[in-house]
Amino acid sequence: METTFLVDLLNGVPAAIARAKELEDASEVKCVAGPAAAEVLVGAYYIGGPYLARGKELLDSLILLSLDMDACHEAGQIGSDLLSRGESIGAADLLIAAVSKRHNQRLLTRDRSYSKVRGLTVETY
Repeated sequence: METTFLVDLLNGVPAAIARAKELEDASEVKCVAGPAAAEVLVGAYYIGGPYLARGKELLDSLILLSLDMDACHEAGQIGSDLLSRGESIGAADLLIAAVSKRHNQRLLTRDRSYSKVRGLTVETY
């Protein structure tokens, strides 16, 4: 799960809620890359109050995918490939993509920039 999906869940976006219910009904394992979790927490701490509590609860319900050295190498390869094609994505998005690829997970997002990453399975909602 990517940052936009998680934020949409916290904000009650119907499409995100429906997709989350589908995942829950299918008993799918739900994961988050560390950089996405950190991005959610930045906003949650900034807003505070009940939003922070809901953000923490949501993230605590997910499996945290590690940013290990293999994921760092994956990020280097992805970044290099993008640069060679005259493209780029933000640093956090690069790390989220790399962690997702490293752990063989599809990425649930509505952020179209991930479509630039070769070999990354992206699912929209």
